[in-house]
Amino acid sequence: MKTRLPLAYQILAFQVAILLVAAALGTAAAVWQARQELDHQYEQRSLVIAQSVASMSTIQSALLTQDRGGSVQAAAEQVRKSTGATYVVVTDRTGTRYSHPNPALIGRPVDEDPSSVLAGHAWVGVQQGTICLSARGKAPVFSGAAVIGMVSVGFCETRVNQQLLGELPGYAVTLLLALALGAVGSLLLARRLKRQTFGLEPYEIAGLLEEREASLQGIHEGAIATDSDGRITLANEEAKRLLGLSAGCEGRKLAQVLPPGRLLDFFSGRLNDQDEILIADGRVLVASRRPVILRGREIGHVTTLRDSTELSRLSGGLGVDGLTDALRAQAHEFSNRLHTIAGLVELGRGEEAMKLITETSDVHQELSEALLDRVGDPVLGALLLAKAAVASERGIDLRISEGTVLAENPLDGNDLITLVGNLIDNAFDAVATAGTRRVTVSVASASGELVISVGDSGPGVPEANLEKIFTEGFSTKSRNGGRPRGLGLALVRDVAKRYGGEVRVANTGGGATFTVRLPVGVPAATAPVKP
Repeated sequence: MKTRLPLAYQILAFQVAILLVAAALGTAAAVWQARQELDHQYEQRSLVIAQSVASMSTIQSALLTQDRGGSVQAAAEQVRKSTGATYVVVTDRTGTRYSHPNPALIGRPVDEDPSSVLAGHAWVGVQQGTICLSARGKAPVFSGAAVIGMVSVGFCETRVNQQLLGELPGYAVTLLLALALGAVGSLLLARRLKRQTFGLEPYEIAGLLEEREASLQGIHEGAIATDSDGRITLANEEAKRLLGLSAGCEGRKLAQVLPPGRLLDFFSGRLNDQDEILIADGRVLVASRRPVILRGREIGHVTTLRDSTELSRLSGGLGVDGLTDALRAQAHEFSNRLHTIAGLVELGRGEEAMKLITETSDVHQELSEALLDRVGDPVLGALLLAKAAVASERGIDLRISEGTVLAENPLDGNDLITLVGNLIDNAFDAVATAGTRRVTVSVASASGELVISVGDSGPGVPEANLEKIFTEGFSTKSRNGGRPRGLGLALVRDVAKRYGGEVRVANTGGGATFTVRLPVGVPAATAPVKP
């Protein structure tokens, strides 16, 4: 296995490398600047000495008389020794030397062009001479207004370098101090990062992120995490699909991406956190919400979402609940008839028992054939037969309108079950305590639209609740055995909207009538409309 350098050492190495590069560049810049400053100082010092020598009367007199007897050399050497200069050279107007540290060069012309100085201008700079590379200054020698010669004074660059080297230890101390402080700061920073990452190295964090992403996207349930401000920090693809969220929802608050209603109330903590039934984008969701506790402090919540749309549609229509009620009703009815037939047999009334058996079979056969022939659609016919059995057991007069015909069903089978089944179940509940228990069902096509109407003889819907009853979670009935209420009519409205239709309720003289109108020939929206 490849050995990985811990984060603390990586940070230390990078910081030290950065400090070394920065210190080297800074030192080079400082040395260069110091060298320029020293050159400037020695140039100005050379110029001052040259001007001082040029103003000496002995030098001026000797140049006027062209005295090469040694007075200029003696004076120049005296000045050189007293000032520490490398050389003091005096020349006449033609550039011929009158003094030089090397007496053999006296009487010879200088190597550089003296025209600028002989024109009456002082000059400073660094030049290569017969002795060395030097920082020098040159001054003209005047006799009245006329230039009669020049004085050149210089200091070798080796002397400048020696002085510069003497100042380098100070730079070294500064560099070492900066490196030490940088190393200590790097270690402290590494320890702080270590604590914030729970002791994990960067490659371990990257591995955890990859595993988390794979886990979140791999599970079938939707998962969405929010911080303490209700801002989405994480959402897997299933959660985005179930809630209809966009790809860039992370970082936005739930109130910005979800419509007001029970769904937003659930995420805000105003509903039950465990197995709450919600409707979102035409889907029935079972949601659970859990707090995230870190170091004893709540930092957010994680919500899981399970899609139970098909199960809810079936249980709201013919499916599990409807089938159970129908079977129970039929079992109860046939149990009574079997007891009667058994009693007739025991009494020796065989002919009457056979007649009752024949009548029972014929009645059910006639009811099934008549209803299926009249309705036309097998799904609707089976649903109405099941509801008829439940109505018979509960003592409810279920009437199917003579005009109920569905020769061509424009709806999906599950949607038809959701619409008709939930409306009939709602009507059964409404007449449960009424004196007259009657429910009327009508399904027919008219004027280019499918009209589903379910009326009851119950107490009707209070005026204040005419709109509220279609709201998810709203119900005037208490929960039965923990079963959620307030979903059936919300699903009916959602299915109607997806087909471009509407559902209305009106109080008649003897109860309430729910009417669903759907345009014929309009397919359901591929993306369900938000309730």
